[in-house]
Amino acid sequence: MPAPEPTPDPDSASQPGPTPAPVRTSEPESASDPVPEPDPVPEPAHVPEPAHVPEPAHVPGPEHVPEPESAKKRRRPWVRRVRRAVLVLALVLIVPLVAVETALRVNYMGDPADGTYTRDRDAMWLGHAWVDGRKKDADVTALAGRLKDTGVRDLYVHTGPLEHDGTLPRSVYPRARWFIDAVHRELPGVRVQAFLGDVLANGGPEGLELSDAATRAEVVRSAGQVLDTGYEGVHLDLEPLHSGDGHYLDLLDDLRRLTKGRDAQLSVAAHQIDPLPHLHSVAGFVADHPKWWSQEFFGQVARRVDQIAVMSYDTARLFESTYGGYVAQQTSLALEVTPPTTHLLMGLPFYYESNPSHWGHAETVGAAVRGARLGLSRTDPDRELFGLAPYIDFAATETNWREFKDGWVR
Repeated sequence: MPAPEPTPDPDSASQPGPTPAPVRTSEPESASDPVPEPDPVPEPAHVPEPAHVPEPAHVPGPEHVPEPESAKKRRRPWVRRVRRAVLVLALVLIVPLVAVETALRVNYMGDPADGTYTRDRDAMWLGHAWVDGRKKDADVTALAGRLKDTGVRDLYVHTGPLEHDGTLPRSVYPRARWFIDAVHRELPGVRVQAFLGDVLANGGPEGLELSDAATRAEVVRSAGQVLDTGYEGVHLDLEPLHSGDGHYLDLLDDLRRLTKGRDAQLSVAAHQIDPLPHLHSVAGFVADHPKWWSQEFFGQVARRVDQIAVMSYDTARLFESTYGGYVAQQTSLALEVTPPTTHLLMGLPFYYESNPSHWGHAETVGAAVRGARLGLSRTDPDRELFGLAPYIDFAATETNWREFKDGWVR
């Protein structure tokens, strides 16, 4: 709010007023003492007036006129306004940030409940190299060795990307059948799902347009195509997906009818849930890639699928404790609206980056595992259809694997 205009200075030279009376050079000692009459002053002798001398012509030029004090004061409100604006901005940005970070740190405190470890229902995202010909039998054997002592039972193998019209060229996954058979041989009981994704048109000038019914129909046909190849499920990852997108819900309804008829799984990668009410609306207004969904929309998606995996990374948290507290919060929010018949998974960052959206020193696997266990403990410790999902195999480090096994597998 702008600062009020200054009150004019009553002592300012710019204020009109009566001519001041002569000032006495001495004051009486008391109000009752008479004031003595001054002695008469003799009149001076007559002095002749000087001859008239004309005034010099006025030459224009800069004259230094002292600036009235009131004018100086009138110039100062903008300084006060700037200072006030800086203070308000600091309060608006810093105070809520400190409050949020403190709340997340508190959310990370305490001990997870006993028994909040793997339910042998975990999953993992895999890169495209497994189906395009770059991987060999020895690679599958090594992968099986990594996973054999974990609870991973679903593999989301990148098989796309989809074309913007929803189609999927068979040429992009020529070795899919080989990989599916190799996993069944090396890891009996582990399902292989086709990870299909694309950028949506609402995130830029080009992309898949969900509002187009023909495009959605092509996505369904592509899903049937990968199921024909031998995949045991379809895992969909479309981004950036705005909260409340009804066309996305329509697509899930169509896909669910397909997968149910094939006795296959339908799973999706999900945005994070509003950590503060309606935050997705603010994010959608200022950014093309909204990070959050409303909790209500998350529940609508969860009721339409067999598995929903929260991409609980790239959170911009600065500290390991606040990141873990954030994952605990996300786990609780997701559990509250995910029906017990839907399998909920929390994503783990199996990669290291350092940038404003993902600080590697903070977003550790250990913090994510502990946060997920805390959220599970506080909200639904007996939830059977719950697991963790590392992202992604080709960027994983030995530290990632160790923290995952030590904190979750036991």
